Amino acid sequence: MIEKKKNTSGRGLRDLQVRVKSAKGRKLSSTLWLKRQLNDPYVARATKEGYRGRAAFKIMELDDKFRFLVPGARIVDLGCAPGGWCQVAVKRVNASGDKQGKRIGTILGVDLQEVDPIEGCEIHLLDFMEDDADAKVKAWLGGKADVVLSDMAASASGHKQTDHIRIMALCETAAYFAFDVLEEGGTFVAKVLAGGAEGDLQKLLKEKFTKVHHMKPPSSRQDSSEKFVVATGFRG
Repeated sequence: MIEKKKNTSGRGLRDLQVRVKSAKGRKLSSTLWLKRQLNDPYVARATKEGYRGRAAFKIMELDDKFRFLVPGARIVDLGCAPGGWCQVAVKRVNASGDKQGKRIGTILGVDLQEVDPIEGCEIHLLDFMEDDADAKVKAWLGGKADVVLSDMAASASGHKQTDHIRIMALCETAAYFAFDVLEEGGTFVAKVLAGGAEGDLQKLLKEKFTKVHHMKPPSSRQDSSEKFVVATGFRG
């Protein structure tokens, strides 16, 4: 059951928190997750603006700072479900051709889950960790890319160290793919979890890119250990 907490302060209207009552059969963790979602301003904003999730604002904030989603850019989005990053990229690289006089970009999305179609995107169902998955993506791409994005994440095990190792393995796989397909000067963006092993990835990226940045976007939950690595200026 959901109810809004009344404001009795007499100081005028404020954003009201939504309280979630426990329901029979619902775990406490599920109740806490639901409460967090209902009170998350980015979730509300995503719904209002037509994005498929709050993650859309993470890629917006990263791009606002580093400017890699430019008109005409060729983008590969690994782990693209539910499609929020693709939605943002379509507008910024002009993949649908709406901005007259601007170069038209292309977007290739890949995920092991079904993703509803997005105008301006080519989306494929694929587990990127399968054998020869990178070859399939390169064939679909049909050439070089300007940007490789990775928001891939393994299913949470509940054990922080295990989850950290799993996501770093995904990041490294995405990075090696980026080394194969990026144009000189290209950009690699990936989600990582703080935990120690990300230092190896940073060392690898510094050998291949002129600059390697780490950023926790404002839209990333403060209680989350996630952050993003943005490597720019691929050396080729």
